[in-house]
Parts: sequence; structure tokens; C-alpha cells
Amino acid sequence: MNQPVPVVICDDSSLARKQMASVLSGWNVEVTFAEHGLAGLEAVRAGKGDILFLDLTMPLMDGYQVLERIRKDDLPTMVIVISGDVQSEARERVLALGALEFISKPTTPEKIAEVLNRFGLLTELEQTAESSSEEPSEIGLPEYYKEIANIAMGQAGEMLARLLNTFVHLPIPVVAMVDPQSLQSRLVTAQDNEYELISQGFIGGGVAGEAFLLIEKSNFDKVATLMDLQDSGTFRTSELLMSLSNALIGAFLTSFAKQLDIEFSKATPYILRDFLGFDEQAENWDESLMITIDYQMDEHDTRCELMLVFTQDSLVKLQTIASYFS
Repeated sequence: MNQPVPVVICDDSSLARKQMASVLSGWNVEVTFAEHGLAGLEAVRAGKGDILFLDLTMPLMDGYQVLERIRKDDLPTMVIVISGDVQSEARERVLALGALEFISKPTTPEKIAEVLNRFGLLTELEQTAESSSEEPSEIGLPEYYKEIANIAMGQAGEMLARLLNTFVHLPIPVVAMVDPQSLQSRLVTAQDNEYELISQGFIGGGVAGEAFLLIEKSNFDKVATLMDLQDSGTFRTSELLMSLSNALIGAFLTSFAKQLDIEFSKATPYILRDFLGFDEQAENWDESLMITIDYQMDEHDTRCELMLVFTQDSLVKLQTIASYFS
């Protein structure tokens, strides 16, 4: 039997690394895992990555920077990008930087096999062998939903990019537990700092929560121009906010629910002007799961923040769903 092909799986999500390793299970490969771009680059330099499966959104060094360094240093590796960022410009950028192909998350063995076969790599890899893996056997709730949010974030970012006709920089989603007092303080501070807040509830499949979209008021003119909502120099703030919320919140929740194999019913979004009744609602829970995503349009110096907060009653259902993938 031929020597196993050294492969690097570079992704900051342990769930994504585990899933990718599962896709390669039984193939003639020796897998090295990298938690960020710098570790992935070091593994390639050490000869551990004839093939590099590369994420884009990572700490320390992102996928674009890894590709730039590989090209600059002429490192011997074939790169296949696997990312939740489905913007057409993202695909064009990675191919221009030398990647063989761009595959959107979540991927499947069939997608990987098709790409490998197209580049003449499948025959060499498909011989049965044990592939190494040092990934943890269990995935925690925050880690699982970080990866789910990463894919949903990419769908929403692509929608925002088309709406604004610009490239959207996608950050690493932040998944953490939050208490009601901290949440209220965050929203009040944002409002005091001249942010407009849009809120939209959602429920379905035993999961419920509230989505909040935060937009800096000083960015309204730029965003309205990008969305072609200006009319003789004026625009309706409510129209702008509803368009953004329908695009970002709607696309995110649709993708998020699809990955959980449930369907959300969404309430009508509304502009949050006060927090009357918040304290009474918050008395029913202590801490719950919150996902935060900071979308940035660097070219236009514009940003907006999306926050999803799940009800405490949803945690049991969310944990059950996550356990299916551990």
C-alpha cells in the first residue's frame, strides 16, 4: 500500500475539524489538525500538508492570509477552501490566491470526492487506511453552535453583500452564556451610544428566542445610499431598518433552523425604543445562550451587530440537538 498522504485540516472549530476528519475516514491519509491559520501554515511548512483543507474565518491568521503566505513562499501544498462565507467575491478571492477550489459549508463526502476526483487526487487517497485523529470525542454546546452560527452567518452575510453591493467582512461568531442584566445593559448602552435597535422574536421545534440588530445611526446615510433608498437626499429610516432586518435576521434564522432540522416562525420585526417589561420577562431566567456577530463593511466604514438570545427553556432542546453530533 502507498504511504498515506499528509493532510492538514485547518479550522478554528473543533466540530468542523471533527466533521471533516469523518469525511476523510477510511481514505489513505494522515491527518494533522490546526486550530488557526498560523498553525496550519506551520504544519504545511513541516511537510504535513500535501493537501490543506482551509477555513477562512479564523483567529491569528485567517484563510486569506494563509493563502497569501503560501503563494509568497511557494509552499508545496494544494489548498481546498471550505468556508461558510458564500459571498461570490470570497470565492473569487481565494481562487485568485491559488486555491484549487472553494466548497461551502456544510460539506459532504460526495462534494469532497468530486473535487478531489476533478483534480486527479481521488485514486491516490481512496485506498483504505487508518487516518489519525486527536480531536475530542465530545463537542460542547457553545462550540457546536459556534459552527452552526458560522454557516448561518455566511448565508446572512451573502444576503447583506448583495443588498449593499459590497464585500462584507465576516468575523468569528461569539457564543456565550448571558444573564438578563448584562443583556439589558448591553442594549441600553448601545441605544445611549446612538445605535438603532431592531428586535424580532422567533419560535419553532422547541426553540425560541429574540434576535436584536444594532446599527449605528451615523451610518444611515451610507447604508441608504448603498441600498439605493435615497430620494432627493432623504430616506425613510423605518424602511432602511426593516430592509436590513429582513435580510440579516431572516437569512440567519432560516439557515440556522435548517441546520437544526426545524422551522422557525418569526414575529414581525420592530424598532426597540424602550425596555418596558424587560425586567418582568427576565425574572423567568438566569442565564441563556447568546450568539453575537459583528458584520463589517470596511470599504464603507460601516458595521452592524446581530445578537441572538435563546430562552432558557430552549437550552434543553439545543443541548439534545447538539448531542446528536458529538
